[in-house]
Amino acid sequence: MRSDRLVAILLMLQRRERVTAAEVAAELEISERTARRDLDALGMAGLPVYSVQGRGGGWRLLGGARIDLSGLTAQEAQALFVVAGPAAAATPEVRAALRKLVRALPESFRDHAEAAASSLVVDSWRRGSERVDTRPPRFVEVLQNAVIQRVQVALGYIDAAGRETERLVHPLGIVSTGASWYLIAGTDAGQRTFRIDRVSAVTVTDDAAIRPADFDLADSWRRIAEDAAHRAVVEVCGTCAPEGIDFLRTALGDNLSLGEIGADGRVDVTIHGPSEYGLAGHLAGLVEWLDISSPPGVREHLARIGAALVQRYGA
Repeated sequence: MRSDRLVAILLMLQRRERVTAAEVAAELEISERTARRDLDALGMAGLPVYSVQGRGGGWRLLGGARIDLSGLTAQEAQALFVVAGPAAAATPEVRAALRKLVRALPESFRDHAEAAASSLVVDSWRRGSERVDTRPPRFVEVLQNAVIQRVQVALGYIDAAGRETERLVHPLGIVSTGASWYLIAGTDAGQRTFRIDRVSAVTVTDDAAIRPADFDLADSWRRIAEDAAHRAVVEVCGTCAPEGIDFLRTALGDNLSLGEIGADGRVDVTIHGPSEYGLAGHLAGLVEWLDISSPPGVREHLARIGAALVQRYGA
Protein backbone atom coordinates (compact mmCIF):
# COMPACT_ATOMS: atom_id res chain seq x y z
CA MET A 1 0.00 0.00 0.00
CA ARG A 2 2.75 2.46 -0.88
CA SER A 3 0.32 5.02 -2.30
CA ASP A 4 -1.52 5.01 1.05
CA ARG A 5 1.73 5.79 2.88
CA LEU A 6 2.64 8.63 0.54
CA VAL A 7 -0.67 10.39 1.14
CA ALA A 8 -0.34 9.84 4.90
CA ILE A 9 3.17 11.37 4.77
CA LEU A 10 1.73 14.41 2.98
CA LEU A 11 -0.69 14.88 5.87
CA MET A 12 2.21 14.73 8.32
CA LEU A 13 4.18 17.32 6.32
CA GLN A 14 1.20 19.69 6.26
CA ARG A 15 0.62 19.59 10.00
CA ARG A 16 4.28 19.87 11.03
CA GLU A 17 7.10 22.25 10.16
CA ARG A 18 9.32 19.28 9.32
CA VAL A 19 9.44 15.51 9.71
CA THR A 20 12.32 13.08 10.05
CA ALA A 21 12.54 9.59 8.61
CA ALA A 22 12.48 8.22 12.16
CA GLU A 23 9.20 10.05 12.92
CA VAL A 24 7.59 8.79 9.71
CA ALA A 25 8.81 5.25 10.40
CA ALA A 26 7.40 5.27 13.94
CA GLU A 27 4.00 6.69 12.95
CA LEU A 28 3.45 4.45 9.90
CA GLU A 29 5.19 1.37 11.41
CA ILE A 30 7.71 0.97 8.60
CA SER A 31 11.51 0.92 8.54
CA GLU A 32 13.48 4.17 8.38
CA ARG A 33 14.91 3.03 5.05
CA THR A 34 11.38 2.70 3.63
CA ALA A 35 10.43 6.09 5.10
CA ARG A 36 13.42 7.79 3.42
CA ARG A 37 12.57 6.11 0.10
CA ASP A 38 8.95 7.31 0.34
CA LEU A 39 9.98 10.86 1.24
CA ASP A 40 12.40 10.98 -1.68
CA ALA A 41 9.67 9.60 -3.97
CA LEU A 42 7.39 12.54 -3.14
CA GLY A 43 10.02 15.02 -4.32
CA MET A 44 10.82 12.99 -7.43
CA ALA A 45 7.11 12.96 -8.28
CA GLY A 46 7.17 16.76 -8.54
CA LEU A 47 5.68 17.63 -5.17
CA PRO A 48 7.37 20.54 -3.30
CA VAL A 49 9.06 18.26 -0.75
CA TYR A 50 12.75 18.81 -0.02
CA SER A 51 15.28 17.55 2.52
CA VAL A 52 17.42 19.60 4.89
CA GLN A 53 20.75 18.13 5.96
CA GLY A 54 22.52 18.43 9.30
CA ARG A 55 21.30 19.13 12.81
CA GLY A 56 17.64 20.04 12.87
CA GLY A 57 17.24 18.60 9.39
CA GLY A 58 14.49 16.49 7.93
CA TRP A 59 11.92 16.88 5.19
CA ARG A 60 9.74 19.96 4.63
CA LEU A 61 7.20 21.36 2.21
CA LEU A 62 8.81 24.15 0.19
CA GLY A 63 7.68 27.57 1.40
CA GLY A 64 5.04 26.04 3.66
CA ALA A 65 3.18 24.78 0.58
CA ARG A 66 -0.22 23.16 0.95
CA ILE A 67 -1.23 20.12 -1.10
CA ASP A 68 -4.91 20.05 -2.06
CA LEU A 69 -5.80 16.68 -0.59
CA SER A 70 -9.48 17.45 -1.11
CA GLY A 71 -8.82 16.58 -4.76
CA LEU A 72 -8.31 12.90 -3.96
CA THR A 73 -10.25 10.33 -5.93
CA ALA A 74 -12.75 8.16 -4.06
CA GLN A 75 -10.32 5.23 -4.13
CA GLU A 76 -7.42 7.38 -2.88
CA ALA A 77 -9.48 8.83 -0.04
CA GLN A 78 -10.64 5.35 0.97
CA ALA A 79 -7.05 4.08 0.97
CA LEU A 80 -5.91 7.02 3.10
CA PHE A 81 -8.60 6.47 5.70
CA VAL A 82 -7.76 2.76 5.86
CA VAL A 83 -4.09 3.45 6.59
CA ALA A 84 -4.63 6.19 9.17
CA GLY A 85 -8.22 5.97 10.30
CA PRO A 86 -9.46 6.40 13.89
CA ALA A 87 -9.64 2.64 14.44
CA ALA A 88 -6.07 2.09 13.29
CA ALA A 89 -2.87 2.89 15.17
CA ALA A 90 -2.89 6.58 14.21
CA THR A 91 -1.83 9.43 16.47
CA PRO A 92 -4.40 12.02 17.65
CA GLU A 93 -2.80 14.55 15.28
CA VAL A 94 -3.36 12.31 12.25
CA ARG A 95 -6.96 11.66 13.31
CA ALA A 96 -7.53 15.42 13.69
CA ALA A 97 -6.15 15.98 10.20
CA LEU A 98 -8.46 13.32 8.82
CA ARG A 99 -11.49 14.92 10.46
CA LYS A 100 -10.63 18.15 8.64
CA LEU A 101 -10.05 16.32 5.39
CA VAL A 102 -13.36 14.45 5.44
CA ARG A 103 -15.23 17.76 5.58
CA ALA A 104 -13.45 18.79 2.37
CA LEU A 105 -14.20 15.57 0.50
CA PRO A 106 -16.99 15.45 -2.09
CA GLU A 107 -20.17 14.33 -0.37
CA SER A 108 -20.57 11.49 -2.85
CA PHE A 109 -17.82 9.43 -1.22
CA ARG A 110 -17.55 10.72 2.34
CA ASP A 111 -19.45 7.69 3.63
CA HIS A 112 -16.95 5.24 2.12
CA ALA A 113 -14.01 7.24 3.47
CA GLU A 114 -15.47 7.20 6.98
CA ALA A 115 -16.34 3.50 6.67
CA ALA A 116 -12.72 2.83 5.68
CA ALA A 117 -11.53 4.63 8.80
CA SER A 118 -13.46 2.25 11.05
CA SER A 119 -12.82 -0.96 9.11
CA LEU A 120 -9.56 -1.99 10.77
CA VAL A 121 -8.21 -2.33 14.31
CA VAL A 122 -4.51 -2.93 14.93
CA ASP A 123 -4.12 -4.59 18.33
CA SER A 124 -0.75 -3.06 19.28
CA TRP A 125 -0.64 -4.92 22.64
CA ARG A 126 -0.71 -8.27 20.91
CA ARG A 127 1.31 -7.06 17.97
CA GLY A 128 4.54 -6.59 19.93
CA SER A 129 7.93 -6.38 18.25
CA GLU A 130 8.86 -6.29 14.57
CA ARG A 131 9.93 -9.93 14.78
CA VAL A 132 6.31 -10.91 14.16
CA ASP A 133 5.49 -11.46 10.48
CA THR A 134 2.84 -8.82 9.79
CA ARG A 135 2.17 -9.73 6.14
CA PRO A 136 -1.59 -10.09 5.73
CA PRO A 137 -2.96 -13.47 4.61
CA ARG A 138 -4.90 -14.02 1.43
CA PHE A 139 -8.38 -12.43 1.26
CA VAL A 140 -7.66 -9.61 3.76
CA GLU A 141 -8.01 -6.91 1.10
CA VAL A 142 -11.23 -8.25 -0.43
CA LEU A 143 -12.80 -8.76 3.01
CA GLN A 144 -11.85 -5.27 4.16
CA ASN A 145 -13.33 -3.83 0.98
CA ALA A 146 -16.55 -5.75 1.73
CA VAL A 147 -16.57 -4.15 5.21
CA ILE A 148 -16.20 -0.70 3.63
CA GLN A 149 -18.78 -1.33 0.91
CA ARG A 150 -21.07 -2.93 3.53
CA VAL A 151 -22.05 -5.96 1.46
CA GLN A 152 -22.49 -9.60 2.44
CA VAL A 153 -19.91 -12.23 1.51
CA ALA A 154 -20.06 -16.01 1.18
CA LEU A 155 -17.09 -17.59 2.97
CA GLY A 156 -15.46 -20.93 2.47
CA TYR A 157 -14.09 -21.60 5.95
CA ILE A 158 -12.03 -24.38 7.53
CA ASP A 159 -12.92 -24.79 11.21
CA ALA A 160 -10.66 -25.89 14.07
CA ALA A 161 -11.47 -29.55 13.36
CA GLY A 162 -10.37 -29.23 9.72
CA ARG A 163 -13.89 -29.31 8.27
CA GLU A 164 -14.62 -26.94 5.38
CA THR A 165 -17.97 -25.16 5.51
CA GLU A 166 -19.73 -22.40 3.61
CA ARG A 167 -21.14 -19.42 5.48
CA LEU A 168 -22.97 -16.25 4.45
CA VAL A 169 -21.78 -13.41 6.70
CA HIS A 170 -22.20 -9.67 7.21
CA PRO A 171 -18.61 -8.26 7.50
CA LEU A 172 -18.21 -5.74 10.32
CA GLY A 173 -14.46 -5.22 10.67
CA ILE A 174 -10.91 -6.56 10.37
CA VAL A 175 -8.50 -7.00 13.30
CA SER A 176 -4.73 -7.42 12.98
CA THR A 177 -2.62 -8.62 15.90
CA GLY A 178 0.49 -8.85 13.73
CA ALA A 179 0.74 -12.61 13.91
CA SER A 180 -2.96 -13.20 13.14
CA TRP A 181 -5.77 -11.50 11.25
CA TYR A 182 -9.48 -11.83 12.07
CA LEU A 183 -12.80 -10.98 10.46
CA ILE A 184 -15.60 -9.97 12.81
CA ALA A 185 -18.94 -10.55 11.14
CA GLY A 186 -22.62 -10.94 11.80
CA THR A 187 -24.24 -14.32 11.09
CA ASP A 188 -27.64 -15.93 11.54
CA ALA A 189 -26.31 -17.24 14.87
CA GLY A 190 -25.05 -13.83 16.03
CA GLN A 191 -21.70 -12.09 15.88
CA ARG A 192 -18.76 -14.41 15.15
CA THR A 193 -14.98 -14.11 14.74
CA PHE A 194 -13.21 -15.85 11.84
CA ARG A 195 -9.47 -16.37 11.45
CA ILE A 196 -8.69 -15.08 7.98
CA ASP A 197 -5.91 -17.61 7.43
CA ARG A 198 -8.63 -20.30 7.61
CA VAL A 199 -10.75 -18.66 4.90
CA SER A 200 -10.52 -20.80 1.76
CA ALA A 201 -12.76 -18.78 -0.58
CA VAL A 202 -14.62 -15.47 -0.69
CA THR A 203 -17.54 -14.53 -2.92
CA VAL A 204 -18.72 -10.94 -2.62
CA THR A 205 -22.48 -10.51 -3.10
CA ASP A 206 -24.56 -7.49 -4.07
CA ASP A 207 -26.72 -7.83 -0.95
CA ALA A 208 -26.37 -5.14 1.71
CA ALA A 209 -24.80 -6.22 4.99
CA ILE A 210 -26.65 -5.56 8.23
CA ARG A 211 -24.50 -3.45 10.56
CA PRO A 212 -25.78 -2.69 14.09
CA ALA A 213 -26.07 1.06 14.61
CA ASP A 214 -24.11 0.89 17.87
CA PHE A 215 -21.33 -1.42 16.59
CA ASP A 216 -17.81 -0.28 17.49
CA LEU A 217 -14.99 -2.46 16.16
CA ALA A 218 -12.44 -1.60 18.87
CA ASP A 219 -14.91 -2.25 21.71
CA SER A 220 -16.08 -5.48 20.10
CA TRP A 221 -12.53 -6.79 19.75
CA ARG A 222 -11.72 -5.88 23.35
CA ARG A 223 -14.68 -7.96 24.56
CA ILE A 224 -13.68 -10.88 22.32
CA ALA A 225 -10.10 -10.83 23.66
CA GLU A 226 -11.31 -10.66 27.28
CA ASP A 227 -13.72 -13.57 26.75
CA ALA A 228 -10.95 -15.66 25.19
CA ALA A 229 -8.71 -15.01 28.19
CA HIS A 230 -11.48 -16.00 30.62
CA ARG A 231 -12.12 -19.26 28.76
CA ALA A 232 -8.51 -20.38 29.25
CA VAL A 233 -8.41 -23.23 31.79
CA VAL A 234 -4.70 -23.69 32.61
CA GLU A 235 -2.83 -21.17 34.77
CA VAL A 236 0.97 -21.15 34.66
CA CYS A 237 3.02 -19.25 37.25
CA GLY A 238 6.65 -18.29 37.08
CA THR A 239 9.13 -15.45 36.74
CA CYS A 240 10.67 -13.77 33.72
CA ALA A 241 13.89 -11.84 33.18
CA PRO A 242 13.15 -8.17 32.34
CA GLU A 243 14.62 -8.45 28.86
CA GLY A 244 12.17 -11.25 28.02
CA ILE A 245 8.95 -9.41 28.89
CA ASP A 246 8.46 -7.96 25.39
CA PHE A 247 8.87 -11.42 23.88
CA LEU A 248 6.21 -12.81 26.24
CA ARG A 249 3.85 -9.97 25.36
CA THR A 250 4.33 -10.67 21.66
CA ALA A 251 3.74 -14.40 22.09
CA LEU A 252 0.91 -14.32 24.66
CA GLY A 253 -0.93 -11.01 24.40
CA ASP A 254 -3.85 -10.82 26.85
CA ASN A 255 -3.05 -14.32 28.16
CA LEU A 256 -0.11 -12.82 30.07
CA SER A 257 -0.42 -10.99 33.40
CA LEU A 258 2.53 -9.26 35.07
CA GLY A 259 3.03 -9.15 38.84
CA GLU A 260 5.62 -7.76 41.21
CA ILE A 261 9.32 -7.28 40.48
CA GLY A 262 11.56 -9.31 42.76
CA ALA A 263 14.80 -8.22 44.41
CA ASP A 264 16.72 -9.94 41.59
CA GLY A 265 14.82 -7.90 38.99
CA ARG A 266 12.76 -10.82 37.70
CA VAL A 267 9.06 -10.21 37.11
CA ASP A 268 6.30 -12.48 38.43
CA VAL A 269 4.17 -13.70 35.51
CA THR A 270 0.88 -15.56 35.22
CA ILE A 271 0.00 -17.19 31.90
CA HIS A 272 -3.32 -18.70 30.82
CA GLY A 273 -3.91 -21.22 28.05
CA PRO A 274 -6.17 -24.08 26.97
CA SER A 275 -3.86 -27.01 27.83
CA GLU A 276 -0.62 -27.85 29.64
CA TYR A 277 0.98 -29.40 26.56
CA GLY A 278 -0.05 -26.53 24.30
CA LEU A 279 1.35 -23.97 26.71
CA ALA A 280 4.59 -25.91 27.12
CA GLY A 281 5.08 -25.97 23.36
CA HIS A 282 4.32 -22.25 23.18
CA LEU A 283 6.76 -21.40 25.98
CA ALA A 284 9.61 -23.73 24.99
CA GLY A 285 11.24 -21.05 22.88
CA LEU A 286 11.16 -18.59 25.80
CA VAL A 287 13.04 -20.65 28.40
CA GLU A 288 16.06 -18.37 28.06
CA TRP A 289 14.15 -15.80 30.13
CA LEU A 290 11.32 -17.79 31.71
CA ASP A 291 11.35 -19.95 34.86
CA ILE A 292 8.10 -21.90 35.37
CA SER A 293 7.22 -22.83 38.96
CA SER A 294 3.77 -24.39 38.42
CA PRO A 295 1.91 -26.47 37.47
CA PRO A 296 4.17 -29.54 37.50
CA GLY A 297 2.60 -30.85 34.29
CA VAL A 298 3.87 -27.89 32.25
CA ARG A 299 7.37 -28.32 33.70
CA GLU A 300 7.31 -32.02 32.77
CA HIS A 301 6.19 -31.25 29.22
CA LEU A 302 8.95 -28.65 28.89
CA ALA A 303 11.53 -31.19 30.08
CA ARG A 304 10.34 -33.73 27.51
CA ILE A 305 10.38 -31.14 24.73
CA GLY A 306 13.92 -30.13 25.74
CA ALA A 307 15.11 -33.75 25.77
CA ALA A 308 13.61 -34.35 22.34
CA LEU A 309 15.31 -31.25 20.96
CA VAL A 310 18.68 -32.30 22.37
CA GLN A 311 18.26 -35.82 20.99
CA ARG A 312 17.44 -34.57 17.51
CA TYR A 313 19.68 -31.50 17.23
CA GLY A 314 22.38 -31.98 19.89
CA ALA A 315 25.99 -32.65 18.97
